Amino acid sequence: MKRFFVLLILCSWITVWTQADETVKVACMGNSITYGTGIVDRMKMSYPAQLQNMLGDRFRVGNFGKPGATLLEKGHRPYRKQEEYQNALRFAADIVVIHLGVNDTDPRDWPDYRDNFVKDYLRLIDSFREVNPQCRILIAYITPIGDRHPRFMSGTQQWHKEIQEAIKTVSEISGAELIDFHTPLYPFPNLFPDAIHPNEEGAGILAKTVYAAITGNYGGLQLPATYSDNMVLQRDTALCIHGMANAGTHVTVKIAGQHKTATAGKNGRWEVTIDPIRAGSNYTLTVSTPETSQTFRNVAAGEVWLCSGQSNMEFMLKQDRNAASAIPQATNPDIRLFNMQGRWKTDASEWTEQAIDSASRLMYYKETAWQTCTPVSAANFSAVAYYFGKMLQDSLHVPVGLICNAVGGSTTESWTDRFSLEANFPAILKDWTTNDFTQQWARERALLNLKRSTSPFKRHPYEPCYLYEAGILPLEKYPIKGVIWYQGESNAHNMQAHSRLFKLLVEGWRKQWNNARLPFYFVQLSSLNRPSWTWFRDSQRLLMQDIPYTGMAVSSDKGDSLDVHPTDKRPIGERLARWALCREYGKAIVPSGPLFKRATQENDTVVVEFAYGEGLHTSDGKPLTHFEVATYEGFYFPARAEIRKNKVILYTDKVKHPKFVRYGWQPFTRANLVNGDGLPASTFRGIIR
Repeated sequence: MKRFFVLLILCSWITVWTQADETVKVACMGNSITYGTGIVDRMKMSYPAQLQNMLGDRFRVGNFGKPGATLLEKGHRPYRKQEEYQNALRFAADIVVIHLGVNDTDPRDWPDYRDNFVKDYLRLIDSFREVNPQCRILIAYITPIGDRHPRFMSGTQQWHKEIQEAIKTVSEISGAELIDFHTPLYPFPNLFPDAIHPNEEGAGILAKTVYAAITGNYGGLQLPATYSDNMVLQRDTALCIHGMANAGTHVTVKIAGQHKTATAGKNGRWEVTIDPIRAGSNYTLTVSTPETSQTFRNVAAGEVWLCSGQSNMEFMLKQDRNAASAIPQATNPDIRLFNMQGRWKTDASEWTEQAIDSASRLMYYKETAWQTCTPVSAANFSAVAYYFGKMLQDSLHVPVGLICNAVGGSTTESWTDRFSLEANFPAILKDWTTNDFTQQWARERALLNLKRSTSPFKRHPYEPCYLYEAGILPLEKYPIKGVIWYQGESNAHNMQAHSRLFKLLVEGWRKQWNNARLPFYFVQLSSLNRPSWTWFRDSQRLLMQDIPYTGMAVSSDKGDSLDVHPTDKRPIGERLARWALCREYGKAIVPSGPLFKRATQENDTVVVEFAYGEGLHTSDGKPLTHFEVATYEGFYFPARAEIRKNKVILYTDKVKHPKFVRYGWQPFTRANLVNGDGLPASTFRGIIR
């Protein structure tokens, strides 16, 4: 055997081999995932076999996986007691890749022997260093275990997380390089037929991960898709400019007279922090390495908002009631649009096999770039988002960037991150095409889209977590001021589930952007002849009270009794803008129509008080209507209502001891209470004190 030595350049983590003709031996050790269990031709398609093809003839990759093996030496099948371990020692590898810990989540192992995990792992690493003191050790975070796994809820989920932390500790103590087998596979449960063993495609992702770690080759300089000419950066805040490059590469970032540098780490990631930039519209951002450079021109600094939801947010300006007048006036270089549109509509049609395959790989969105606002770009952009951005720009006189990411028919759960659902609402992950959490029409539409596929693991945007993973994660924490949201139609049949989901969604997005106070302004569903919408609208009102830094735009006065897509979007966008202007920018503007505050009984009347109730009157000049009272829930009587000193006074002879009051309690309502700014009151149900 020829001898050679390995020099690890710590600043770059790229291996330099002293003699090009010497073979570099790579030992892949682990359990059945390394072995290739479940893969039809594991000799060619297990991750070590695919790694061999990637590395080429200068490398010799050995597969020393043992199905069922544990890292724990007191576990039910300790790796160090297996023949594969002895074979791996004899192999005397120059590079050792270890992936153990998945089987240690077994209840026979982790509960009793968790305290031994770090010491046992360190002994394993030391044994390979004794054979070859110059060997390079890479240890991997363990691959995901899906919620479909029978042990997921009985402890595996939590133990899996604890083992990841223990592996991180092992890396810190031993100096072994830590690679991530979890993150690249976590958004792809469809690649795990039995919820634990990745298929050939999943094995390919593992092979690419190891290849990049060994060679330092991450494909050169790469930036998130949100970086392009005409982009808008959030003003007056420190900005994280980040991306990927080959390990050890020196990266330089220049903008607004600032010159910042970074070095890509062993995982290929780099980032620099740009000092706050003042509002402006003609910056140039340059990101360069010694080998290449990317320059972005006409960059603006201003206010950036993410506009998301389902079809009423997706609804384009060219479909708006006032399109004929609004579109010709849409030229505004200080409004920039980033329009994330699906490659295929989620309407009642069959997708092609290519579409189904692409969707399963989270490739649902078209490629896009920032555009300045013109009649052409605005016409195909969200009407609600456009009117929101226009009002902000008119009021603030700074550039405004709008990222629209909305998908027709999408569910709240599809926008919620996987970890939150696994930890707090795992039932909703179970067979979403048949469970009662997903509305029947949404399930039927999704199944029609996927009809041509025979795979049991096909994917669709309505699937829980899908749009978070396909459409929110790729934004890669692009700095934003806040979120506007118009969704709920697909969840209105189950307000209790939606209330849980919406809280998880907001919390998850705030974690994604590392901002616990990220503003989240949403639209209350409009009027429509769907019976559940009365209760759902009120549950949205209560969510606004429960979740801090949120606001709700009332839209019931702009509904259509027969059409779920009312066409008058300007008032909706502007009502959302009122919340932002008042709360985020300190403008002296009323953010909302009247919101129920309290109801009290005074003699033979009920007095109802409101927040934002200055100047109460009726929208049509007619008497105030649509108030009801009851002693028993479900047994209401109409009440005569009049406005007196910004309060509503109710009278009725039918209810002697009223306990409940409600307003506009019809799916489609023409309730007519507004405040001095002409903003409509939210429909509500309240208790009389």
